[in-house]
Amino acid sequence: MQPSGILETALYVTDIEVAARFYADVLGLDVILRAGNESVFFRCGAGVLILFDARKLQERPKGGLPIPAHGATGPGHVCFRATRDEIAGWKTHLQANDIEIESEFDWPNGARSLYFRDPSGNSIEFAEPALWNLK
Repeated sequence: MQPSGILETALYVTDIEVAARFYADVLGLDVILRAGNESVFFRCGAGVLILFDARKLQERPKGGLPIPAHGATGPGHVCFRATRDEIAGWKTHLQANDIEIESEFDWPNGARSLYFRDPSGNSIEFAEPALWNLK
């Protein structure tokens, strides 16, 4: 048995409103569901990116959905798939939105990566699929 792919990825944020605006307005992701002031779900290709308010997730009342407790402390990381040309376009777009580029380089296998931070300090990356020998 082997999973066929990743269905959802979660990041934990310090301010759900600010983070939701960043992922919708700057990264252009479409909101597919909003659960009050606790979480926002975005469509991202064939998967879903979930933003959880880290503090609210710990304060969940009993009697809701039977979802096990989870969370993280410190910055998380997510990498979005992009071509080399798209990465160049993202760099221009991010800079136009006053988002600092933290790092940009070519890996030893030739794949390009671009790193920056979201408003909660999570590490966000755009990278070519060749980074992991994917098409």
